[in-house]
Amino acid sequence: MYLTAFILILIIIFVLTQYNKLVKLRNKVKQSKSGIEVYLNQRFDLIPNLVECVKAYSKYESELFENITKLRASYNETKDFDKANKLNNTFNQILALAEDYPDLKANNQFLNLQKNLVKIESQLQAARRIYNNDVTFYNTKLETIPTNIIASLFKFKPAELFQIEEYKKDNVNVNIER
Repeated sequence: MYLTAFILILIIIFVLTQYNKLVKLRNKVKQSKSGIEVYLNQRFDLIPNLVECVKAYSKYESELFENITKLRASYNETKDFDKANKLNNTFNQILALAEDYPDLKANNQFLNLQKNLVKIESQLQAARRIYNNDVTFYNTKLETIPTNIIASLFKFKPAELFQIEEYKKDNVNVNIER
């Protein structure tokens, strides 16, 4: 009888310990995701300034600017990473426009915005690496024995990795770090 009670207490302690570890990992993933959102918001806050700067040089791309404004507003409402990815691709089109307007590349305001963007991009890449590392660690815990049993009992769901597709202009990758 004492042995059964002792084993039962050990099982309860084990389950609680594993549950708490999973909660901590899930919260770490949420925290890493919020870090990405901070840098995405900083990046997307540069958009109006960059759009105004580029508009002066390119009167013909008004549809692109309207699309960026809509995507930015949509992302700000939902904080959906899929919308961030679409906005990222459209945003890179603006940077590709600089190739078509040599005077723009020499504009001080544009150069300053581009420098800020490169800094934010670097921080965003670091935040994305941290997030993806945390997600991978969390998902691995969810799939390995014995934690997977606890995870399925308490309905822990795997997290998705964050990926940004690169915009390609004429089948050549546009690298915004010039």
